[in-house]
Amino acid sequence: MSKNIYFASDFHLGVPDRERSLEREKRIVQWMEEIKKDAAELYLMGDLFDFWFEYKTAIPKGFSRLLGKIAEFTDSGIPVSVFTGNHDMWMFDYLQRELGVTIYREPIVKEYNGKRFFLGHGDGLGPGDHGYKFIKRFFASKFCQWLFARIHPNLGIGIANYWSQKSRLSQGQDSFKGEENEYLISFIKEKLKTEHFDYFIFGHRHLPLEIKIENSLYINLGEWVNFSPYAVFDGEKLELKEYKKDKDGFL
Repeated sequence: MSKNIYFASDFHLGVPDRERSLEREKRIVQWMEEIKKDAAELYLMGDLFDFWFEYKTAIPKGFSRLLGKIAEFTDSGIPVSVFTGNHDMWMFDYLQRELGVTIYREPIVKEYNGKRFFLGHGDGLGPGDHGYKFIKRFFASKFCQWLFARIHPNLGIGIANYWSQKSRLSQGQDSFKGEENEYLISFIKEKLKTEHFDYFIFGHRHLPLEIKIENSLYINLGEWVNFSPYAVFDGEKLELKEYKKDKDGFL
């Protein structure tokens, strides 16, 4: 395996305001430009946008730099996989048709160079959080999507952007709750009772985490509002890194 596989998640473009979102988008695009030279594949693991809804003839304004860079990857033959997150679960087929990405709505299993990966956004996995799981099922239903599509985009997207300002990400950084209280760690431990995976990679949690669990490695990709984290698999090992740009490139 001569090239790297990259993973990133939770860009949450759109919050907390246009200026800071645009600054973050430019940083993401710069990162993508730098990894393009050695990327074999790119996984974007959910919540790229803090809100996204595809009307039949309209999508939310903005994000043209990111969308163009994704198209540049796929046009050059670098596969890009996009997971829907809890903030952008209302992706339908626009990104597939226009950008050539593969969209995943549920966790998937992949194998690279003899290593098994369990990949997903991470929302709704593990015990507890029943209120969110109920809301997620409702939002994912065809009936809910049909109802929202009846709202004019000016009002519908306006309402969604207002609620984005109330999200947990807008209110500050998350903190680690301890292994016994982390839903994803509980999910991984239960999963490993029946099946081995070398790596579990999730987003959603908003904290960059790298935790050894039995003989597996759990990486949470964190978010790009307060951090700039990503993971890279070089064919031998998986590493969690932080992207920073100075005169010498990566830090």
